[in-house]
Amino acid sequence: MERHLGQKIALFFAVLCYLTAVGFAVASLLYESSRPNDPVHASLMASVIFLSGSAIVLHVIARTRLKGLITLQDSENKRN
Repeated sequence: MERHLGQKIALFFAVLCYLTAVGFAVASLLYESSRPNDPVHASLMASVIFLSGSAIVLHVIARTRLKGLITLQDSENKRN
């Protein structure tokens, strides 16, 4: 499958988001909160959720076969 430049860029940023989410998850595990409802811990976990969701969306965009969708040619989409 041939990927376009935009898909390669999306895959790069998906991997970057995955790695950053793992980094924030590790930081939230190592962070010692001083009180039960610590806003720093909550923001670290919110960053993990946001980056994981972004990475999943970018990964789907990077893996989608766009040849028939971009060129609007039906030859790629026909079943043999």
